[in-house]
Amino acid sequence: MISPILVWGAIGAFALIGFAVAFAASRGNTGSAVDYYLGGRAIGGAVSGLSYAATTYSAFMLVVLTGLTYRGGVGALGFELIYFSGLSLLVVFGPRYWLASQTWGFVTPAEMLGRRYGSRSVTRATAVVSLLFLMPYCTTQMAGIGLLLSGVTGGAITLPLAVAVGAILAIFWTLVAGLRSVAWTDAGQAAVMMVAALLAVGFVVAAIGGPGAFAERLMEERAAWLGVPGPGLWSLPTFLALSVPWFFFPLSNPQVSQRLFAVRDLPAMRSMILWVLGFGLLFTLISVVWGFAALILTPDLENSSEATPALLASGAVPVWVSLLLIIGILSAAVSTLDSIALTLGAMVARDLAGRETQDARQVFVGRLVVVLVIVFAAIFAVQQASIVDQLAALSAAGLIVSVPAIVGAFFWRGGTAAGALASLVGGAALALWMALGAGISVFDPVLCGSVIAASTLLFVGVSAVTRGRPDAIDFPGELRPLLSRKAVW
Repeated sequence: MISPILVWGAIGAFALIGFAVAFAASRGNTGSAVDYYLGGRAIGGAVSGLSYAATTYSAFMLVVLTGLTYRGGVGALGFELIYFSGLSLLVVFGPRYWLASQTWGFVTPAEMLGRRYGSRSVTRATAVVSLLFLMPYCTTQMAGIGLLLSGVTGGAITLPLAVAVGAILAIFWTLVAGLRSVAWTDAGQAAVMMVAALLAVGFVVAAIGGPGAFAERLMEERAAWLGVPGPGLWSLPTFLALSVPWFFFPLSNPQVSQRLFAVRDLPAMRSMILWVLGFGLLFTLISVVWGFAALILTPDLENSSEATPALLASGAVPVWVSLLLIIGILSAAVSTLDSIALTLGAMVARDLAGRETQDARQVFVGRLVVVLVIVFAAIFAVQQASIVDQLAALSAAGLIVSVPAIVGAFFWRGGTAAGALASLVGGAALALWMALGAGISVFDPVLCGSVIAASTLLFVGVSAVTRGRPDAIDFPGELRPLLSRKAVW
């Protein structure tokens, strides 16, 4: 175990540096809603890329993905690579999001969909769906912090106390300067996370005897984990149930798609995409190797989500590296938390309360929502920390209901407000009923398959028999000349 005094000291140093960065970022704030929620649409490529990576490759990686590797083997790598391949969607949709936001001043993805289809109801429905299904994902970040800090200290830092620390940091950094603060702190956190993970993996592989001994022991002791379905988790149905919704993560999750509004220009967006792809591929490989190392050095854990704390407390990693990785995982979770909370705050302030309100009120309402979202997630995380993988999967399966309307917004002129609304409301209701009413597991492909099919059929079917609104914006037609001018397909 690691001394709680050392852990608290590392957290204190991390918090002080984060506070300094957040206050420095706040100097650039002008007080407008666009500045608070989008950083004035002036975030550079490297900062955007690292911020996107820190938000996306969160505590999920070294808590949930590592746990899935520990529990089920190499299928976890295939699952995460499906998500990684989904980042290719940024190449197609990224320029379109950016041009649309520049042309019509969009701040949130919900606002974009509502204006595209000419319907405030679509805007509100998108915001409500995001609220419903992003809360479980917030909970996974909180639970990840709690499991990590309590695990490495043998319970000396309790789960509720660890969750409270994460909540305080996320709230503070988001309230101080909005996206500018979040992006700056994210970029630094992503760098810490990567360096710490590389060092930690190097030490645990060395503790096993080097790469050759690591591979040999894995094949001798855990051969079943190197194939699919492995020891049983990664059956084809389970793989599909988890992988398909995550492929669409860059579109379905507003906390990441909103980042496409914030970059300063298209060259910065290209840079951002390259940073995300490079970071993502390397961190995916690190997380899977880390899970296999935990399987060798700390076998027979009852809760696979405790693989990372158990490995850090095993003595295979020097204390200073363990502390650095703890800070990396903590910062990743906080990064995702503040990004989600900021996006939900923007949606409530602009899309539910009304974008006609003054900027100061929009920022105030957004800040209030940030606090409420993080506090609620913290309370729920303390109660449900043991099911972080299921919560993350439920979030992905629920948010996918927005994908048909998003794709249709840019590529199908026949899409209508009635079709978009039917797919959002009908798909979300089905997801909630199947998961909470019928008790269908998120590991069952029937859940995600039914939700995707229902949302798509409702969008296409209802659009086919209804007419578009007169004030709807023709994205395909309006954006085509702009895309051609920018040499974008």
